[in-house]
Amino acid sequence: MSYQEHVLGIDIGTGSARAGIFNQDGVMLAEAKAPIGMHRPAEHHVEQSSTNIWRAVCRATHQAREAAGVASRSVTRMSVSATCSLVLLDKAYRPLALSPGDEPWDIIVWMDHRATREAAECSATGSAVLASLGGSMSPEMQVPKLKWLKRHRPELYAQIGYAGDLGDWLGFHCTGSFERSVCMLACKWTFDPRPGQGWDYDFLAQIDMQDVIERAKLPDNALPVGEDLGPLTEAAARDLGLTTECRFSVGMIDAYAGALGTLGRSLTQDPETRLAVIGGTSTCHIGAQPKRCEVPGIWGPYPSALCDGFVANEGGQSITGALLDHLVAMFSAGSEFGDDVHGALSGMLLERLENGDPAPDTHVCPDFIGNRSPLADPDIRGVISGLTLDTPRESFIKVYWAAATALVYGTRAIIERLNAHGYSIDTLHLSGGHGRSALLRKLYADGTGCRVVLSGAPEPVLMGAAVAALGARGGGSVLGVAKGLAPGEQVLEPDPSMQAMHATRYQAFKALYAGRLD
Repeated sequence: MSYQEHVLGIDIGTGSARAGIFNQDGVMLAEAKAPIGMHRPAEHHVEQSSTNIWRAVCRATHQAREAAGVASRSVTRMSVSATCSLVLLDKAYRPLALSPGDEPWDIIVWMDHRATREAAECSATGSAVLASLGGSMSPEMQVPKLKWLKRHRPELYAQIGYAGDLGDWLGFHCTGSFERSVCMLACKWTFDPRPGQGWDYDFLAQIDMQDVIERAKLPDNALPVGEDLGPLTEAAARDLGLTTECRFSVGMIDAYAGALGTLGRSLTQDPETRLAVIGGTSTCHIGAQPKRCEVPGIWGPYPSALCDGFVANEGGQSITGALLDHLVAMFSAGSEFGDDVHGALSGMLLERLENGDPAPDTHVCPDFIGNRSPLADPDIRGVISGLTLDTPRESFIKVYWAAATALVYGTRAIIERLNAHGYSIDTLHLSGGHGRSALLRKLYADGTGCRVVLSGAPEPVLMGAAVAALGARGGGSVLGVAKGLAPGEQVLEPDPSMQAMHATRYQAFKALYAGRLD
């Protein structure tokens, strides 16, 4: 067992919790993950359990520490990256169940769209808060979700004693602190961290949510990413297999952790030309620069959400990897490609691509649960066009290809919107599951015309969480830590021979939106 100091990075994704043990130089020694359950009680309703997630976090932490061969007392810092799901606790800070079951389903998952009507009502106010949300409220944010609870489940809403982003909840669960991360409050709660701003009480009054600040235990100030939150409680330390000497650093939303882990080293070098693309179940696109840019249909600008001194803008696609998984399940031929369907299709389509467009007449609108950016329209639905009486296998291959290209063209549309409002993006810093796909890597470069930078870090999101943990060391900044720990990079340049094909397909992609992307 090693007794040098180490840090623990936790990443709570949509389907699993992961733990990584890092040394003080940012080298990951071991990683482990544990699955997370999901509950879908109705259409557009997606729930999880904080009890289940805590078990997964603890299991992954034990396994990672044992695999790394480090002693409990050597883990002196930890932090978290997490989805922006909403955790509900009662007045005794116990899970407040939304649905009956063996698990207390007390979390409204980020992708839950039950609050579409409430989000539209927030947007209709024309409030000043919308200037930091790309002009409209999303049902994936926390205020409309809580407004939905107040309207449809008033008895449950009245019992709320704490409501918080998943990452802030983990900090509370581990330390007992009610303080929140600036990343989570700014991005998902309409909190403005600029001096003299904070909560917009007029907006909350307009939507009859004046009581949400007290009920959810929301603070008047937000803490910077990497700030020391306090030591682990005895109960948390015991469950995690750590000690109360381990201190918790303020974390961030998982996409921002991925951006910090990949983009942090480059923010001082023409930041307006760079975009972090974190692709997994969904895809987030995060740009940051010192000046404030208001971009229609793009979330933000968010001061300090990524790090001090930079203002972030965030575009997104609500389902990307989840869409490809859905297509595999939807087509019977998906079962013909073995255990690694995506890997098999990646290799096959790259071979076919050498002879031109594998499916020039097949196109997909990938927004099966709405468009997050740049149209900010949760009511858009998916389209598959160009189907013929081909064999089921060929139909599946063509639709998969069309969907993969469509995901990249969604990113291209986001880049074009950002570039029209203060950015000049020509470089993508790609991380997440998409970065492990040879097909998607090539499509991101060729389909957007941008160079693609692949971090040498094996797990950039966990790296971002580790950077947040190390940021509290000696009062250092997370940006300084990120630059100091920067791993090597691989650069993929766009292939000019693919430009004409993608230009043609992109026009067909935009036509599916009836001119709304022009």
